[in-house]
Amino acid sequence: MNEFPEFMRHPSNKIDPATQFTKGIEGYVFDGANGSQMAFWTFLEAGKSAEHVHEYDEYFVVVQGRYTLSIHGQLILMPPGAEYHIPAGVRHGGEAIAGTRTIHAFGGKRARRQAQR
Repeated sequence: MNEFPEFMRHPSNKIDPATQFTKGIEGYVFDGANGSQMAFWTFLEAGKSAEHVHEYDEYFVVVQGRYTLSIHGQLILMPPGAEYHIPAGVRHGGEAIAGTRTIHAFGGKRARRQAQR
């Protein structure tokens, strides 16, 4: 598969691009009953995620492509199937090649949906 299934890319779940740490990506979000979120991102072009910190844990897995995670200045190459748990309060960032797809679980509210037109 080269893209997430259509039901996962429903317009009502599209993440507002203005709230992204990375330009040139497309994301969709689903909310858990406990305030957690799952997000699915596709890098439409090569991109870099600015360093940032969350007040909650983050877990993610690379589905396709390649992501290079930066934690405490250490670069971690993440090919498809690689996963990583980022504890709350840890500064992180990274970059990906075009076509990279990732799935993220957040222990809190990370993403805002795009306003429906």
